[in-house]
Amino acid sequence: MLKISMRRLTSAFFTLAFSALLADSVSAQQTPSVKAISQIDISQYMGSWYEIAKLPNWFQRNCTQNTKATYKLINPAEIQVLNQCQAANGDMIQALGKARPRANGVPAQLEVRFAPSWMGWMPLVWGDYWVLDLDPQYQLAAVGDPSKKYLWILSRTPQISEVSYKALTQRLSLMGFDITQLEKTAQN
Repeated sequence: MLKISMRRLTSAFFTLAFSALLADSVSAQQTPSVKAISQIDISQYMGSWYEIAKLPNWFQRNCTQNTKATYKLINPAEIQVLNQCQAANGDMIQALGKARPRANGVPAQLEVRFAPSWMGWMPLVWGDYWVLDLDPQYQLAAVGDPSKKYLWILSRTPQISEVSYKALTQRLSLMGFDITQLEKTAQN
């Protein structure tokens, strides 16, 4: 009798484990994937962009308002990135970095780093910077990464209409981003 019970227990365990694996597989297939836009004119993308909203992240924890990114094309394989924001005490915080195209050749999938240049050879200092959404006039953009941990809504102007914001966040939601976690950025 103990043999039958052990056999049943073992069978039940394997059935449960297989079911869990199958459920994870189905869940992974149902999770929308993040995709960068297919084409981008990188020279037209250069210039200043105001942060409209972002998913909270540790490296912007001291930024309270007036967040802006300025991109300058140095050469086809190098973009200078200047991020700046204002802290609660009024001080301006700046971070100077570099972006480059990823080796995969997808134009809107870039890598960015803010570590010193001597660390540039290390793969862990580079983060994904994917342009996920961009209007035809290059006035409104969404930038993020495939893990869905990072997301920024950027505009050429400090404010955008609520209609434009909602339309963009709906498209980002379809990619699987949790738009309920977005924090709007204060601008003066």
